[in-house]
Amino acid sequence: MATSHAPRRAGGGSDNDTAEIQASRARIVAAADEARRRLERDLHDGAQQQLVLAAVTLRQARAQARGTPAERPVLDALAQLQRALNELRDLARGIHPAVLSERGLAAALEGLVARSPVSVELRASHERVAPAAEAAIYFTVAEALTNVAKHAQASLARVEVDVQGGTVSAEVADDGVGGAAATRGSGLRGLTDRLDALGGTLTVDSPPGGGTIIRARVPSRLKRAR
Repeated sequence: MATSHAPRRAGGGSDNDTAEIQASRARIVAAADEARRRLERDLHDGAQQQLVLAAVTLRQARAQARGTPAERPVLDALAQLQRALNELRDLARGIHPAVLSERGLAAALEGLVARSPVSVELRASHERVAPAAEAAIYFTVAEALTNVAKHAQASLARVEVDVQGGTVSAEVADDGVGGAAATRGSGLRGLTDRLDALGGTLTVDSPPGGGTIIRARVPSRLKRAR
């Protein structure tokens, strides 16, 4: 009896094997993103709300302590609590910003740009795409802007995000010192792995003295994890 085999790729695996590996990696990314969303919600609904209530209580105590020796310690405690609340909010945004799930990639990027210490020009499509694609592009832009602020010595950055032909593409460019590489540091390497797992790509163009351009592409409509 003749036996048929699936065609083999040059690396030895069949098309079906390759597709299943790709799907498995995409499911892992989707599961990690869902865990991020749950953690962000837990922080917002739990610890963050408790700190907000504590701040309200301290403000009431400040009014009662005004003009007494207790006023200064209450003011110090309120300032410390506000710093802790700000740090917790920043942490929650870094884990998975709620606005990304609720309002989409463009709105999340607007918040990201507003917090950047470097001036950023933003142009982003408001079209909603697959959640995993939105998350991948968001964290790519976030890492790129962090690198601009820390290392690029740049005065201006530009972020452009487009949705065309079934693909989400992002470009982050700066006028800094260049010399960046995707192989340096864990941030860009991790983003390369995330995008690759979703069938996307990440490239870095950063000649010394010529600024840096980071480009990311990922399918806009990903298969639902099974």
